Amino acid sequence: MNEPLRKLPDTMTAEEFKAWPGDGAGGKYELVDGELRMMSPATTTHGTMQANLSRLIGNHLLGGRCRVLSEPAVEIRVRADVNRRVPDLGVTCTPDQRGEVELPDPILLVEIMSPGNKADTWSNVWAYTTIPTVREILIVSSTRIFAQLLRRGPDESWPKEAAEIAADGALAL
Repeated sequence: MNEPLRKLPDTMTAEEFKAWPGDGAGGKYELVDGELRMMSPATTTHGTMQANLSRLIGNHLLGGRCRVLSEPAVEIRVRADVNRRVPDLGVTCTPDQRGEVELPDPILLVEIMSPGNKADTWSNVWAYTTIPTVREILIVSSTRIFAQLLRRGPDESWPKEAAEIAADGALAL
């Protein structure tokens, strides 16, 4: 039997978000500055790209201590009490802990950018730069063969602009 729809809270904290049972309709949300942001259902293109990237990254990580996760919640450092962002993919080298809600110590985060989510995607990307363990953030276009990569420097700083990788380029993470 279906759950009844719940009224969405006006605002909530990250702790309330972790305990929140959802909207009753199975909608996916992230918490942005205390407000729920509904995540659009993935198009088939987006879903295919997410699955393929997960497979490629996961295959590369086989036999090692790192793992890739699909749509993990991450805790940003700026206004952490009212934010839980959700990238398309995340990589961590921290062992799995039963019942974990957030991706611990992410080192790579991946966003697939569609025409309709450009502003939200870049808002998340800049928020991810506040996570001390993140080394790289990959933004992949869903409409053309193109990606952008932000890589933290040896001095722990982020570049002012993302490196662009076109169809004829190579990507090494």
